[in-house]
Amino acid sequence: MGWELTGWERCGSRLVATVLALAALAAAGRLWPANVSVAQMLTEANADLQTGQADKALALIGSLPDGGANNALAENLACRVNFTMQLWSVASSHCAQAVRIEPNNSGYHLWYGRALGEQAHHASFLTAFSLGKQVRAEFETAVQLNPKNAEALSDMGSFYVDAPSMMGGGLDKAEGVAKQLDKLDPARAAKLRAEIAEDRKDYATVERELKLSIAASPHPALQWTSLASFYERRERWTDMEAAIRSAANAAARDRMAAVALYDGAGVLLKAKRDPELAAKMLEDYLASPYQSEEAPVFVAHSRLGRLKQELGDSEGAQRERVACQGLAREYKPPAQDTRS
Repeated sequence: MGWELTGWERCGSRLVATVLALAALAAAGRLWPANVSVAQMLTEANADLQTGQADKALALIGSLPDGGANNALAENLACRVNFTMQLWSVASSHCAQAVRIEPNNSGYHLWYGRALGEQAHHASFLTAFSLGKQVRAEFETAVQLNPKNAEALSDMGSFYVDAPSMMGGGLDKAEGVAKQLDKLDPARAAKLRAEIAEDRKDYATVERELKLSIAASPHPALQWTSLASFYERRERWTDMEAAIRSAANAAARDRMAAVALYDGAGVLLKAKRDPELAAKMLEDYLASPYQSEEAPVFVAHSRLGRLKQELGDSEGAQRERVACQGLAREYKPPAQDTRS
């Protein structure tokens, strides 16, 4: 079967009804008893974000005084929740507020850069060019504020690889970032060097650096999926499937690497190969207690629903669709939802 979106219903399930009631209580300002602090509310909202409960997280944030508009952490959380739902413009708006309220926070600038980057990726050329300059500025500010922020360095390095020189990109800049990462996170440094080599079409070096990244990482399942993605781009199907199985095996031994199951399934979906294994990896991820915003649970349900439909399990597919919509009503699955 194809991958067209079919049967996405706005169902009246108990889960959806519960979320709607929660949102209504939030709007009325009656969600939390008076003795519960704002910090506790935001901790709960972050926990909901990690487990893919996007609607609940936003309802909690919305129940804060002024809807969290004067709280940098609340705005950052709202940005990240909308980011998981691929609502890039909304995410950017919230992240901009977080940066405005707390301009010296490296992490807030990093997330603003990420949201702007996705917004640029889906914009017209002229808009993307303007946004791209802002992306670079946000990543560079994040690094300036905290030179040891390995995530910010990694994202900035990837930007330098991907962006044209007139937007501030450059492989020489990326190589400088890789040297900085050598001291902080050798696995990220090797992965960035692989990106640089791939831009130069030096595929032997790409493979070598990705294998070095696996060897250097404390959670190699994640790096195995990066290697699998490289093999997918080179249409090395046997190597790709072997790398994905290595990722799955490593994830089974490492509770911190459950995200690799989601990523590996995404590689298989993009390659349109082994839907049974992709479904099993998503089921294992959804059964794991170590879910993360990096692998949104509702997107996992969406992908699993489409796989079940392809495999002939219509009832199972519908259950996954309902589960997805019950967690994130505003999420609209793209026609080819294969991003890992």
